[in-house]
Formats: sequence, C-alpha cells, structure tokens
Amino acid sequence: MRHVTSMNADDLDTAVAEMLELLLPLRHHDWDVRAGELDWTCRETAAHVAHDLTAYATQLTSRADDAYLPLDLEVHPGTAPGGVLRIVAACAGLLGAALRTAAPGTRAWHWGPTDPSGFAALGVNETLIHTWDIAQGLGLTWTPPPDLCTAVLDRLFPDAPPGDPVQALLWSTGRIALPGRPRLTGWKLKAALS
Repeated sequence: MRHVTSMNADDLDTAVAEMLELLLPLRHHDWDVRAGELDWTCRETAAHVAHDLTAYATQLTSRADDAYLPLDLEVHPGTAPGGVLRIVAACAGLLGAALRTAAPGTRAWHWGPTDPSGFAALGVNETLIHTWDIAQGLGLTWTPPPDLCTAVLDRLFPDAPPGDPVQALLWSTGRIALPGRPRLTGWKLKAALS
C-alpha cells in the first residue's frame, strides 16, 4: 500500500469557499460561454462539480464496493449561475458531512477501494480545477491555493512533476503545458488505495 497524504472535509470547505468567493460576484455575467478549453459552458461546468460532489458523497455513505451508484444529479436547464453555485455549496455540504461522519477505515469504490481522504481529495481536485476552468471562461486570472494543490498532488497524482504545485496540478489535469512537458491529452488520478 502506498503512502498517501490525508485530506479531509476542512480541505473541501476551503476549496469550495474559494470557488464561491471568486464566482458568486460574477453570477450576473454570461455563463453560457465555454469554461476555458472545455466543451462545457461555465454553467455546465459548475453543475458538473455539484454532480461529482454528490457522487462522492453517495459512494462514501453507501460504501459502494464495485461501481458507482446508478444516479445522476441534474441541474435544471436555465438555472441562473447563482442558483448553480448554491447547488454546488449544498452538494459540498453533503460530501463534507459524509467525510466528517465516515470512520477512517471506511472504504468505497472509486476504481478501487478508496478511503474518506481519497474522496476529500477528489472533491477538492474537482472544485479547484473546474473553478480555474470557469475563471478562464469568464476572463479571470485565478490561482488555486498552493497548499491545496500540494495536498491534491500528493494524494491523487503521485507521478506529478516537481516544482510549483499550482502549475503541476494544472499540468497533471491536462490544462497546461510545462517546459519540456507537453500538455496532456489524457490523464488519470489515483484515489484508490490499492
């Protein structure tokens, strides 16, 4: 079993607070533009974050052991950006509650047995990366918190390049190229413990 950095609900709370602090003031902007270089709009990308946070919460609380539960969160079409961000906050609250009540030995499936810390890292990664995507779409320059990037890299991307953790996370998730390292067109993370 590999050594993994421990992450928790407090880390998720910090990531979501960063997202909301940046994006809520922009809720009246046009969120139907592409989120950075994604195929999704900014609105769709925020809804995707809510979906994934819900999926992680339900995996952990159900202790699913061989697949994701057959459910999807659907944000109603036309929901205003502020409403979508409230949904993200609510879904983060669900995952945070699941993380705070799960015993450390709890395991649930995310392409293998994953502990609560792994689900916290997944939630933080989704939140940071897609906040960056949305910021790009809205014409903002935003830098994810380096300490959270370091923790996500340690927990999910053990083969990440050394150096600036923000740049390493953006490279590891296919957002940017680095000197001597072309932009990834496919990438994977490792949340499972084995």
